[in-house]
Amino acid sequence: MTPGRLALVTGVTGYIGSRLVPRLLDEGWRVRALTRDRAKVADRAWLHRVDVVEGDASSRETLDRALAGVDVAYYVLHSMDGEGDFVERDRDLARTFGAAAADAGAGRIVYLSGLHPHEGRLSDHLASRVEVGDLLLGSGTPTAVLQAAVILGSGSASFEMLRHLTTRLPVMVTPKWLDNRIQPIAVRDVLHYLVGAADLPPDLNRTFDIGGSEVLTYRAMIQRFAGVAGLRERAIVSVPVLSPYLASQWVGLVTPVPTGIAKPLVGSLLHEVVCTEHDIDDLVGPPPEGALSFDDAVAAAIAGDDAHPRPEPGTVDPGRITAADPEWAGGSGGIWS
Repeated sequence: MTPGRLALVTGVTGYIGSRLVPRLLDEGWRVRALTRDRAKVADRAWLHRVDVVEGDASSRETLDRALAGVDVAYYVLHSMDGEGDFVERDRDLARTFGAAAADAGAGRIVYLSGLHPHEGRLSDHLASRVEVGDLLLGSGTPTAVLQAAVILGSGSASFEMLRHLTTRLPVMVTPKWLDNRIQPIAVRDVLHYLVGAADLPPDLNRTFDIGGSEVLTYRAMIQRFAGVAGLRERAIVSVPVLSPYLASQWVGLVTPVPTGIAKPLVGSLLHEVVCTEHDIDDLVGPPPEGALSFDDAVAAAIAGDDAHPRPEPGTVDPGRITAADPEWAGGSGGIWS
């Protein structure tokens, strides 16, 4: 890698973005961080090492400033917040960003999307992720769309949902789609592929599936989590009818994950999400120590649950909870064993 190349990271207050910035800095990149509110990153340990552009990613003027001279632009934005039509907002954001990146002559866009089946109707959440990827791929700037399923690490909304369902409910009534297959991936390995994607061949413009070493059902993930956390086996009873809406309301009541986030995540569990190719390993290489197993990823995540104060991103294993993560994330999360 040529030292001194410039990477733009969007979504720097989010789960992936807050961890990606220090990882890129450690790899020798110059980093520019785009945020709507500089005050929200004022406490980050990496702040003095980056160029901060304050502004809204929907503003073309802001994007022109943020993308100037950029070698790679990391698109880690989504509107999954329960506030209005996230599909339309994500569509508009992607179109504006793609056009600005092309006009700025950015070398590459890297987008973290969702793993999904190639046939059948997708949930609104996954369909929107696919659409955003397609818009960026068609922007005129070479784009790598990395598609992941459940990301394992404290602070990840999908991981927190799994954590709190497991620790708070020794007995649970669940929808039958908890037996759908999922290929989760540790956040450590996601960061490996995101950084590596910057060095893909310059003319390459495509999607890549990224996943861990194991394919599990959500039911199995609950039981495996319980085992790693030292909890007794969970009693899980599946029922044939439990709509995504009702399931998301249930998740919102049982877990601290906000309903506006839980609803699209639950909808995505209707699908089996398993990698159909591993081409990125041939181009950037697998994680140096191999893909982290499910059990090891969970153990790495919960090892930092009792840290106080929460550590800064980049100072601990990326699977652990950090000061950048929401207050509702992390902790033991359980009231029964």
